[in-house]
Amino acid sequence: MSDALPIAEPRTTPPAPRAAWIALALAGLIAAALLALQVRGGPFVWDRAIMLGLRTQGDTAQPIGPAWLHEAMVNITALGSGTILTCVVTAVAGLLLVRRMWLTAALVTVATLAGTTIAGQAKYWVGRPRPELVDHLVQVTGLSFPSGHATNSAITYLTLAGLVAQVTHGRAVRRYVLGLAVVLVGAIGVSRVYLGVHWPSDVLAGWCAGTGWAALWWWIAATLRGRLAASR
Repeated sequence: MSDALPIAEPRTTPPAPRAAWIALALAGLIAAALLALQVRGGPFVWDRAIMLGLRTQGDTAQPIGPAWLHEAMVNITALGSGTILTCVVTAVAGLLLVRRMWLTAALVTVATLAGTTIAGQAKYWVGRPRPELVDHLVQVTGLSFPSGHATNSAITYLTLAGLVAQVTHGRAVRRYVLGLAVVLVGAIGVSRVYLGVHWPSDVLAGWCAGTGWAALWWWIAATLRGRLAASR
């Protein structure tokens, strides 16, 4: 199968959802920018309340829940690491190339590379230090805002899901792909707060920015496919 078939089927990317996706993109990116302007004054009240709520009373080194939950969170957080995300993008792009879906493979590569690069620079623009309110349960370095794991996992998994859904037939399959991406991104973000290495607002900003980026590229891809189909 090639990209030619999905491009010829506008039902996979109808005009109405395009407006919704671009609105979502703007909302996500604006929300992340507004949070960035606010965090310079320090953590929010709810940041501190949530982080302390995830520790046993009086012990900032001991997370709530059984031992297996701590181990699970460490494993889940690894799904948002640069190594894993690079492997996922490489594997998906490779599969798309094998399927001769040149356009989708190119969009996936450009969207994820550009997004993660911008996300990395955003940390230096804001300059927010890591939280010291509770003990870190995994080793970390660098700055805190936005959460790199939350931002990059949203950029990668949501962008992949959105672009792949455009060339996938079957509403149930598309919903499953998008739903799985949302669950992964949500779990990774929660794990960063649970492990004490990010303020909740770091993660929230990462989710907003990553979702906005993915929505923007969904719209770009849908518009490009529509124009290519019209030119045939």
